[in-house]
Amino acid sequence: MNPKIAVDGVTKTFDLGRERLVALDDVSLEIADNEFVTVVGPSGCGKSTLLNILAGLEHPSAGRALVDGVPVSGPGPDRGVIFQQYALFPWLTVRGNVEFGLKIAGVPRAERRARAEHFIDVVGLADFADVLPKALSGGMRQRCAIARAYAVNPEILLMDEPFGALDALTRVKLQEQLLSTWDRERRTVLFITHDVDEAVYLADRVVVMASRPGRIHDVVEVDLPHPRTEEVRLSAEFTALRNRVWNSVYHQDTVERTS
Repeated sequence: MNPKIAVDGVTKTFDLGRERLVALDDVSLEIADNEFVTVVGPSGCGKSTLLNILAGLEHPSAGRALVDGVPVSGPGPDRGVIFQQYALFPWLTVRGNVEFGLKIAGVPRAERRARAEHFIDVVGLADFADVLPKALSGGMRQRCAIARAYAVNPEILLMDEPFGALDALTRVKLQEQLLSTWDRERRTVLFITHDVDEAVYLADRVVVMASRPGRIHDVVEVDLPHPRTEEVRLSAEFTALRNRVWNSVYHQDTVERTS
């Protein structure tokens, strides 16, 4: 079966005056349809650059990024992108924000209202549909951003540290909410994070990257059962996987600091 996402020998360089920064060096990766893959690694390893290339916001200097076998040439409705900053329209309600992309796409009013209501309910914001973003907590704003991304029915979700600015308890709750939504709706997900526990808890596979230049150092299969519960998070199996990923990331960070 052909992969949903294929990264084939991607290299990305940035010219910085007299210097040239190699952000990614010959990176290759395949992600299956409906697979949830997390990417973790030290700062500067090219995680966000990889996501931006898949989103069509950056172009590789060499190699190719493909979706369903077609090279990525720019942004598209088949890929929803969620960043750490919520990027909600402050003058629109939760419902208005979730409907926005559907309105731009010309979806009829009744249909976009129904789709918005569905995903607002899926992320647990039904009681806040008529509330402006300024009245929401950080976690609720991020749930609104997730609902907005789901509403336009992308085949792929690209998520760049979406929970990075949240407190620990809210972060755990949103991890559980995201997995619950993914279990019901199913999408192909690439999720960038600095948090090793988060990477293991969410993923089917964890991709560990190394920096200078950015490259794939390890890929860890996560064979933990679904649904992912607190019992799973506290299990010996989770701890063993978490330690493997942590040691892989930490080793790279140690090399970076001692080189």
